[in-house]
Amino acid sequence: MSDLTTQPKSFGARLRWWRARRGLSQLDLAGAAGTSQRHLSFLESGRTAPSQAMVLGLAAALDLPLRQQNALLLAAGFAPVWRESDLTAPDLAQVNAALDHMLAQQEPFPAFVVDRRWNLLRANEGAARLTAFLTGAAPAPAPSNGVNLADALVSPAGLRPFIVNWEEVALYFLRGVQADAVADGMLETAALLKRLLAYPGIPALSQVPFQEEPPAPILAIHFRKGETSLRLFTTIATLGTPQDVTLQEIRIENFFAADEQTAGIIRGWAEGGRNAGSRDMSRNK
Repeated sequence: MSDLTTQPKSFGARLRWWRARRGLSQLDLAGAAGTSQRHLSFLESGRTAPSQAMVLGLAAALDLPLRQQNALLLAAGFAPVWRESDLTAPDLAQVNAALDHMLAQQEPFPAFVVDRRWNLLRANEGAARLTAFLTGAAPAPAPSNGVNLADALVSPAGLRPFIVNWEEVALYFLRGVQADAVADGMLETAALLKRLLAYPGIPALSQVPFQEEPPAPILAIHFRKGETSLRLFTTIATLGTPQDVTLQEIRIENFFAADEQTAGIIRGWAEGGRNAGSRDMSRNK
């Protein structure tokens, strides 16, 4: 029997691997997929070959991401159903416009678009201003440049020195990456988690932060550089009805001020930039 870290190649073994990963019995999965336990047993053992509809039904019952649904189809001898487009493809023009709209609407507060493994795809001006303030450099626009927000948060050479409550924030974030690795079954996501956990000073995922007082309704990231203190919380948005692998794996992270002081500072940065731009234009006339 295969372990729960490397997916086997055959359809039956891969199906059994996913069922074990989801913690389901044959009876549970058979009921959810609308088939019999006997038939499911034959599929897992390789005694029976599945139809395409059965593969997709089992994938839905297992709540597999589109990428893994395609992999299960290939293992069963079928062509992938779900396409994986480049984000710059003409067919995705409207989606790109929507992403740009969301980034613009979040101004002057930071917003980032990332993929499943937190590689940066694009960011708004608010994100550039925050990054420039903390590190002196704006985020690069594409993951080919090696910009990964998970590494930026966790690495001692990244944002860690500027986050007052870094351990608490890192613990919350790492548990999210761990949940992603369990959910998507991708070696790449497991490798990301392993890489993040290898950084020095990482808290154990089982650790429970000590709370002197009842926790706040939401965990804010407390940034501090010099005398400037910023408290921001985030929301994560995804596309609601993706039918493309690339689009299913996109996330939009929006930052919001957790207090009026932070809101004032961020709005002031934006206003200062606009005033500087106006002065430059005046000089050029």
